[in-house]
Amino acid sequence: MDNYATSAEHYSSTKGWELGNLDFYTIPQKWDEYTDIEHQTWQKLYKNQMEVLEGRAMKSFMPSLKALNINAHEIPRIEKINDILMEKTGWQAVCVPGLIPAEPFFELLANKRFPVGQFIRRPEQMDYIQEPDIFHDVFGHVPILADQTFADHVEAYGHGGLKAAKLGSVDLISRIYWHSVEFGLIKEDDELRIFGAGILSSPTECIFAIDSDSPTRIKFNSERILRTKYDIDDFQENYFVINDFQELFDATKPDFTPLYEKTKNSRTLKPGELHESDEILTKGTGEYAIGAKERRAERKRQKLNSKK
Repeated sequence: MDNYATSAEHYSSTKGWELGNLDFYTIPQKWDEYTDIEHQTWQKLYKNQMEVLEGRAMKSFMPSLKALNINAHEIPRIEKINDILMEKTGWQAVCVPGLIPAEPFFELLANKRFPVGQFIRRPEQMDYIQEPDIFHDVFGHVPILADQTFADHVEAYGHGGLKAAKLGSVDLISRIYWHSVEFGLIKEDDELRIFGAGILSSPTECIFAIDSDSPTRIKFNSERILRTKYDIDDFQENYFVINDFQELFDATKPDFTPLYEKTKNSRTLKPGELHESDEILTKGTGEYAIGAKERRAERKRQKLNSKK
């Protein structure tokens, strides 16, 4: 999560925040202030996703959208979603200005509050935005929180994150979130499906994660993932797969304290790197990753040149 901070347009610091102040970052949605263009952006994003998610999203995703009344017509009203979500799993969505630091983020999750970016991306950011907006959060994350086991996992993750912050291990536990809640795959009836919000809210990565021969799909392993860095500016080279949410909950429930120490004394794995312990479900060609590395290097060169 904090990896975003260097490039996020909407980011709040910890200045003035204290543990226990759950309302420090929350703001009103001010639904009436969304413009026609912003509602149209939501409509286009929603339509784009509906065209690619059938047969790729986990099977409960579409019914959850319908149950929470998240539809293509307009940017949803958070208070109306919460009326339904609270009844289903005891969770609520709360609007925030944008990205918030890790520790207050963990604390909100531990208290069954999911932070939702109040803003929506600009039309020129339609294909890609590096920070989570209301479409990413409400369309991608909130429907999965209607599943009780998954909701319990996210709550437990919040408590684990608060402990990790005290141990100086935020960067490690954030990898678990990234490779599951954001970019995780699930196996349903021997088919790979999407449950990670970063994929569910991206029309191009939906297709890439499920259909492409390039990425490698690996059985979820929390110890391995704690060692694994990630890139935020392109498709994932490896995707990690769970069988069900109970498996995810059980895998992340134990005390990670000894694993943090072990991980800090082990070699960090690069994004896309394979490890001898991996249970590989589908071995990728890595073809896309080669081009991604070249594009990343070119962006870095351009950035350096612009500073001269």
